[in-house]
Amino acid sequence: MNRIRLVVVLAVLGLTLAVSAQAAVPRLTGTVGPGFTITLKQKTVRAGKVTLVVSDRSSIHNFHLRGKGVNVRTSITGSGTKRFTLTLQKGVYTFVCDPHAGVMHGTLRVT
Repeated sequence: MNRIRLVVVLAVLGLTLAVSAQAAVPRLTGTVGPGFTITLKQKTVRAGKVTLVVSDRSSIHNFHLRGKGVNVRTSITGSGTKRFTLTLQKGVYTFVCDPHAGVMHGTLRVT
């Protein structure tokens, strides 16, 4: 009887791990500051749900991502790490520092 319980527990655990691995949400990593820099580590991502993690290292900049159905930003006066859960559609998204958009900007392609 204990062997059957052990087999059932192991089967459930294995199924849970398999589902968790399939459900992993891609992560985008953005940085703004401390100088006049803004980056998004990934240049291309597949359409669907993603987690955007932004390290805002300056109280004079922000990280603003916009595109089809998305318009998220960090605070200009704040700093720290901010997470966003987003659903991206195929197309081109832009990220900018709003106060310095002329020199601090980039694009993200969603396929």
